[in-house]
Amino acid sequence: MGAIIKRELYSYFCSPVAYVVMAIFFFFSGLFFTIICLSNDSSNLTYVFTNMFLVTILLTPILCMKLWSDEKRLKTDQALLTSPVSILGIVLGKLFAACILYLVCMAIYLVFGFVLSFFVTPNWAVILCNFFGLFILGSTMISIDLFLSSLTESQMIAAITGFAVGLSVYLIDNVAKAVPVQIISTALQKISFMTHYQNFTVGLLSFADVVFFLSVITLFVFLTVRVIEKKRWS
Repeated sequence: MGAIIKRELYSYFCSPVAYVVMAIFFFFSGLFFTIICLSNDSSNLTYVFTNMFLVTILLTPILCMKLWSDEKRLKTDQALLTSPVSILGIVLGKLFAACILYLVCMAIYLVFGFVLSFFVTPNWAVILCNFFGLFILGSTMISIDLFLSSLTESQMIAAITGFAVGLSVYLIDNVAKAVPVQIISTALQKISFMTHYQNFTVGLLSFADVVFFLSVITLFVFLTVRVIEKKRWS
């Protein structure tokens, strides 16, 4: 698995993908930090993390669009599947590589906390809870986009379907509130990413929310493995 992670990280930084993703992430993070914290003399990073919800779910498709689709397009997937690494190991290696790059992007928030420490004493417990929440949200979206990438040879199709799923994830909370049928509304709220993410933004580390995101990650890793296994034996 370690070789897969190194391979994917090398691929990221030898192409514009890593730099585009980091640039977009740093731009919006810096923009929200400037508007919400610096311009208003506030030490509360909660709204910065809350606003990054939409940015994250729309940015991960760019991060993941090439992970499997490029392998299929270049016909390197067959060589990869005959390597002495299990399919699960390959999928997890690609997932972890994308998560590592995403974690590198998130390091900017430690810089923000350091900047705030010059003016006030930051509430590091809340900041770290927000940090973890945004990371597990991003990791969940990466697992979904990794699955979508395994379904096609086209990076463009993988990215577009990723954007569509991301927007659906973003809007599901509003749809739940608009649905008049209580049972359906409650069910939608239970699977709403925003509902589970909001607890992190107020510094509440809920076991149920962590389990929800880890369950989604596990589900889409399983689905990706099944897709690749089907491809392997076809």
